[in-house]
Amino acid sequence: MFRRYCGREVFVDMSVFTSERATGHRNRAIAHLMLNFGMIDDQIDETLDLYFKQCSIMVNCSDIAVMAATLANCGLNPLTGERAISAQYIKDVLSVMYTCGMYNYSGEWAYRIGLPAKSGVGGGIVAVVPGKMGIGVFSPLLDSRGNSIRGVKVCEDLSLHYGLHSFELQVGNSKLTEALSRPNSKP
Repeated sequence: MFRRYCGREVFVDMSVFTSERATGHRNRAIAHLMLNFGMIDDQIDETLDLYFKQCSIMVNCSDIAVMAATLANCGLNPLTGERAISAQYIKDVLSVMYTCGMYNYSGEWAYRIGLPAKSGVGGGIVAVVPGKMGIGVFSPLLDSRGNSIRGVKVCEDLSLHYGLHSFELQVGNSKLTEALSRPNSKP
């Protein structure tokens, strides 16, 4: 699945996986709550191992941007043309990213930046401008909520400068369209 999102083979860093698995007590607690409410089946260890492996996949900033662009492109990888996820699930994925993808900063992120996004504790942020483009940033210094300090600032600046906020309809669309329409330009 991640190969389809990135457009290249990716691998699990087993040392990171082992560390995540050994220290993932909060995730275990959440899994048991989800089991209690019938949200997942009783294969908790297998489910958590899959989650910890997904958290340990080695990607670079370009991969993050291609993942975001794939989501922005209704699940089709724009580099390979390969479908990473069925278009029918894009709304669901982006809704979850928008409401809780930035940990305890999600509400403020939605207010300030206004884009579906997901951060990782490695310092990466994947942000999606639906139907337009993906943004991938990486800077490992994290704030107290587990988000990249510089990554949040870059996304905030891009959103403000290009009017990318989901609810900024008139000014934002014209600035972005103008920037993207210039030959060989990168916003």
